[in-house]
Amino acid sequence: MTSFEKALKSTALAVEQRLDDLLPRNGRIAEAMRYAALSGGKRLRAFLVFESAGLFGAAGAADAAAAVECIHAYSLVHDDLPAMDDDDLRHGLPTVHIKWDEATAVLAGDALQAQAFEILANMEANAEARLALVSSLARASGAQGMVLGQDYDIAAESAAHPLNLEEITLLQSLKTGALIHWSAGAGAYLAGEDPAPLHHYAQALGNAFQIRDDMLDIIGDESATGKRVQKDEAAGKATFVTLLGLDGATARAESLVEQAIAALECYGPRADNLRLAAQFAITRTV
Repeated sequence: MTSFEKALKSTALAVEQRLDDLLPRNGRIAEAMRYAALSGGKRLRAFLVFESAGLFGAAGAADAAAAVECIHAYSLVHDDLPAMDDDDLRHGLPTVHIKWDEATAVLAGDALQAQAFEILANMEANAEARLALVSSLARASGAQGMVLGQDYDIAAESAAHPLNLEEITLLQSLKTGALIHWSAGAGAYLAGEDPAPLHHYAQALGNAFQIRDDMLDIIGDESATGKRVQKDEAAGKATFVTLLGLDGATARAESLVEQAIAALECYGPRADNLRLAAQFAITRTV
């Protein structure tokens, strides 16, 4: 196991322990929330929070990471619903609406979203940092961020004309990239520092990450990815791969990784794990 893999695993364990402490335990909705948030995953967003906080020696990373993982889990629960992507498998397990029902999935997702902001509001940090985290996460996850990206994605499936490269890049910068953008900047918000270099890094990283997702939908193995593959192709959906081809998509992703790494120059060797995260984004198999 590489040093990066060890760091990623350590972060996953830390944030899952914090989520276990913070999430409610009693009742059906609480059970569904815990199932959605604690059923595995790469925890890349949490990793970015921890690493960005580490750049500045800022406290509070565990709670900020738990908050963004709640938002991410909620988005997946809703994304898997029949009205959205209609998936029955997530992390190799039945999706929430399959294990329970659609109403439970909607409510569990709603509750996870609310939980994220409760965590940030109550975390041990100064008021300015808490306000910056709450307001920026609301923007990243709402109608100017992830939700808007999901809306574009739904519209794209029924569009008479497939999206072009510029439109897909915008869509994915919102649907996938907005939470990655927030996660990378969280440490700067906690420390009261300028998040701009980390945001430049995250913009490139988010696009590279999505390109790899599009590639895995074509070349990935369901037993490894833990979700259905070749869904985009079956739906006739325009993606980075359908527009650029596998070789072109690979080249674009590699260029984005170079941009992400260049954005971290000001942090020196302290940002080595973030550089490795960028490389991981385009070599991962899950």
